[in-house]
Amino acid sequence: MPFLARRARPAALVLLLAAAFCAPAAAAPLRGEAARGGDAPLPGQLLIASPSMGDPRFYHAVVLILHHDKGGAFGLVINRPVGERSIKRLLADIGDDKATDVTGSLRVFAGGPVEPQLGFVVHTPDYRGTGTLVIDDEVAMTSSRAILADIGHRRGPKKSLIAFGYAGWAAGQLEAELADHAWYTAPGDPALIFDAPRAELWNDAMARRLREL
Repeated sequence: MPFLARRARPAALVLLLAAAFCAPAAAAPLRGEAARGGDAPLPGQLLIASPSMGDPRFYHAVVLILHHDKGGAFGLVINRPVGERSIKRLLADIGDDKATDVTGSLRVFAGGPVEPQLGFVVHTPDYRGTGTLVIDDEVAMTSSRAILADIGHRRGPKKSLIAFGYAGWAAGQLEAELADHAWYTAPGDPALIFDAPRAELWNDAMARRLREL
């Protein structure tokens, strides 16, 4: 399976697949209408699986929420590392064998159980390119393969990681899971998203949760 789709899907289509709703595709802040409820996560916040999470696919998962409104939610698991790959190899895997002068590597994560062939680069918002969605002042996401070449040519964002697959919730589904105490929320601190050791991320995020167990 390719690491990134050979033709990057528009951001609106990615969100449509993830949560059965349509969102505008633009390289601008992804605001939307925030889901209502005291603990409902906003884009850029973290969703933390509670100790009582019944779905083994999300055991001790930490999810970066990229979109959440009354139509559903979409996010990426950021503490399921599967290794580190050179950017040259990533580009070769998607059919770009001409980028022989790129350097560096990216941490690769399993972003969720849905469509694992789709790749998403989570990064600091100092980078803007084709397919970039700026989530908030601290984090952005780009689904175009052009970002890989830019990172490999040292024109990319200051910090980044790549995830394949995503987690999606239909209308009302995440709210119901929050009400059942399957998830907790925490602020989306860039130190947690990009820097914290992945083996400790669940504990670190739980320590910052916005409600008690």
